[in-house]
Order: sequence, then C-alpha cells, then structure tokens
Amino acid sequence: MPDTTPDLPALPVTFRPGRTRAVLTVLAVVTFAAITAVGLLLNGLGPGERLSFALTGLLLAGVVLLLARPRVTADDAGVTVVNLTTKRRLAWAEIVRVNLRQGDPWAFLDLSDGTSLPALGIQPGIARERALHDARALRALVEARSDGASETPRG
Repeated sequence: MPDTTPDLPALPVTFRPGRTRAVLTVLAVVTFAAITAVGLLLNGLGPGERLSFALTGLLLAGVVLLLARPRVTADDAGVTVVNLTTKRRLAWAEIVRVNLRQGDPWAFLDLSDGTSLPALGIQPGIARERALHDARALRALVEARSDGASETPRG
C-alpha cells in the first residue's frame, strides 16, 4: 500500500474548498444580476421598487457568498478555523486529531477539551480527493506540531 502521508506544507497554509468557492461566487453574481435585471425590466415599477429588487439581489448574493467563506489556516502558532459565521483560533496543542471519515460533510477537529469542532474549510463536496489531501496534510501538521500537551488527562 503506498504511503498516503503528505509532505508537511510550508506554513502559513490555507485550506479551502476551491471549486465550491468558485461555483458559489459565480452563483452569487448571477443571482444579483438576474434579480436586478428583473427589477429593471418590469414595467410600471417606480425607482424605489427597482432599488428594492437590486437590494434583494444583493442580500441573496451576500448569503451565497457567506457559504463560500469557510477556510482553515495553519501557521506557526496554531490553526484558525473560519466557518460560516464563526471564527476560532486554536493552539496546536488544543487539537488532538483531524477526522474526515467516509460520508462526513467536512473535516472535524477533535479538541483536548473533549469537544469536536467542524472545519468547513475542508469538505469533500465537489473535490473529494483535494479534501482528503488537505485533511491528511492538516493531520500531519497537527502530529508534527503537537508537543504532548494534548495527552494530559482530563479531569
């Protein structure tokens, strides 16, 4: 069986679902353009109503772009996980394990406090192989950077 452990990436490194982001960005632009065009092309609308169509298109495009926000950034000090509406900074010692099992919608970080943090920046949706590579790379970084602090017993 070939070795699937990747070489450690140079830090800082950012993991994000590139294809998914590209699709969502195009979708946001198309959504805004379509709704704004409908507002401009409808007869009998006043300027305020046309503006409301454009603002609605902008709002919907913003929501779609929010779905493109997730990323996981690793640097010398630790890992920053940016999900849809939250951002969390973790020291390397806080991360016990990186999991991306068959059927998982994204990677999960098992933390030293016994909780699990979803890392939406590594998701196998459109690019499964890329997500597996990214999860292995982050797992290798966690193993290389752990100083044993995560092995302390929980009380």
